[in-house]
Amino acid sequence: MATESSLNGAAAVVRALRDNGVGMVFGIPGTHNLEIYRHLAASGIRHVAPRHEQGGGYAADAYARVSGRPGVCVTTSGPGLTNIATAAATAYADSVPLLVISPAAPLGQERADVGWLHEVKDQRAAMDALYDRSVRAGSPAQAAAVVHETFARWRVERPRPVHLELPLDVLEAPWDGHAPGPLTPAALRAPDEVLAAAVSALRGAAAPLIVLGGGARDASAQAVRLAELLGAPVATSVSGKGVVPESHPLSAGASVSLAPVQEAVEAADVLLVVGSELASSDLWEARLSPRGTVIRVDVDLRQLHKNVPADIAVHGEARTVLAALCDALADRRAGEDGRERAARLREAAAGAAMEMGSGWRAVQDVLRGCLPGDTIVAGDSAQVSYFGTVPFWPMEGPRRFVYPTGYATLGYAIPAAIGAKLAAPDTTVIALAGDGGTLFSIQELAVAAELGMPLPVVVMNNHGYAEIREEMRARDIPETAVDIRGVDFPGLGRAFGGHGERLDGLDDLPAAVERALKASGPTVIEIAVP
Repeated sequence: MATESSLNGAAAVVRALRDNGVGMVFGIPGTHNLEIYRHLAASGIRHVAPRHEQGGGYAADAYARVSGRPGVCVTTSGPGLTNIATAAATAYADSVPLLVISPAAPLGQERADVGWLHEVKDQRAAMDALYDRSVRAGSPAQAAAVVHETFARWRVERPRPVHLELPLDVLEAPWDGHAPGPLTPAALRAPDEVLAAAVSALRGAAAPLIVLGGGARDASAQAVRLAELLGAPVATSVSGKGVVPESHPLSAGASVSLAPVQEAVEAADVLLVVGSELASSDLWEARLSPRGTVIRVDVDLRQLHKNVPADIAVHGEARTVLAALCDALADRRAGEDGRERAARLREAAAGAAMEMGSGWRAVQDVLRGCLPGDTIVAGDSAQVSYFGTVPFWPMEGPRRFVYPTGYATLGYAIPAAIGAKLAAPDTTVIALAGDGGTLFSIQELAVAAELGMPLPVVVMNNHGYAEIREEMRARDIPETAVDIRGVDFPGLGRAFGGHGERLDGLDDLPAAVERALKASGPTVIEIAVP
C-alpha cells in the first residue's frame, strides 16, 4: 500500500480501514486531508466523491443501511466537517454505523484561536455533541486503534456515528507500521434467567403482539419463526419495515404510527418490542400505555425502559435473543386466532392510512407494478414518503426502504439512492421525493451521471413545502416561504449529465421508468401534483 519511508498517520488509518473490510469511502479532498488520499489511492478501497459533504454523508448512511456494513466518509477540517454534520445527526437518530474521518488543528493548538485555516473554536467538542463520540488521536498507532475499536463496538453495541479527528501533525507523523489489528469482541449474551422469564410470559400469552424496529433488521428469519410459533401479529416501525415480509399473514405492516395499531399494542396481553425505542418519530407524537406484560429486547441498555418501561428487559442482540426464544418455544402450536387478529389489524391500518394520505397511494401502486419486487426505494422527509411509501408500498425484506425517520431531514433521497445503488449494484434502486427536498441535494445527480447509474429520480412536484403549507393553513398563519415555482426539474437532470422527463399524470410513468432503467445515468421524472 505504501513504502516504509512514506508510512505516516494517514497510512495507519487507511490500513486499519482496509483491515476491517472497508471497500468504499465517500469524500472530498481538501488541503488538510491530502495525506489520506495519498494512501487511499493504493489501498484498493474505492473512493466516491460527492458534490457536497452532506450528500456524501447521506450516501454513506444509505450504503450502510442497505449493505449492513459501516459507511465511511473523509472530509477536510472545518467547513467540510460541518457540512457533513446533518448527515451524521441523521445517522445518529436512526442508529446507522457511520465513521467520519477529518483532519484538525495540530496537537497543542486546540481552542488556540490563532486564525488557523479552517479553524473551529473546538472542533472535536462540536462533533462530540452530534456523534456518538468524537475521538482526537494523539499518534498514528492510536488513530488506527480508534478505527479497530469503533468497528468492534459496532458489532456488539448500538451502531451510531463516530468521528475520528486527526491533528495535522499526527496525520503526517512517521509511523513504524506497527499497530493493533482488528478486534473480536465477545458476543453479547442475555442472562438465562431473563430469557426464561420472557419465554414464560410468551408461552402463556393469549393475545401477544410483536413490534419490530431497525434493531431487528438482521433477525428476519428468527422474527418470522417466532411470530408463527406465537401466532402473534407483527407491526414495525419505518426502520423495521420488511423485517417480516409484509405479505405474511401475520404482518400488520410498517404501521406502528397508525392509531388502530397503537390501540392493538396497548391491548396485547404480552407485547414484545425488539430493537425499537418507540420514539415520538415512530409513533407520530403518540404515547403508548400497554396494559399487558412488556418485553423489550435491545443491544442498548439505555433503550430498555425508554418511552415504554419494560417488565422484562432483555439486553441482547436481536438475532441471538429471538433465536433462543424460538428454540425454547419450538413446541408451541399457535391457532388461527393470530392470523385473524392480524387481518383485522391490517384492514384497520389500511383504512387509517387512506384517511391520512389516500392521494399518495396511486404513485406507489404504479411504481410497484412496473418495478421488480426487491426494488430499493430511497425516500425523503416528504408526504410522498411518510403518507405514501410507508403504508402503501409493502416490502418483502428489510433494508429496502431507506428514509431519514428520526431526524426527518430534507435532501436525503438522491444521495441515499446513490449510496444504495453502490451497496447493491445489481438491484433496482429509485429515488422518490418531493420537489422541495429534491432541491436540497440536486447537485448529487452529477455523481450518478459520472458513475453511469441508471437511476430513476421521481419528483412529485407540488410547488413547494406542502406539509408546512398545510400546517400554516391549519393554524391560520399566512403562507410564507413555502412556494417554489419555475424550476425545470427535467432540465436540471440534463444539466447535471443525466436525462429528464415531465409527466402530466401517472399513465406514462411505467414507460418513463423503463427508459430510465435503460439509461446510462440518472433520469429526473417530474410529475405534477394537483
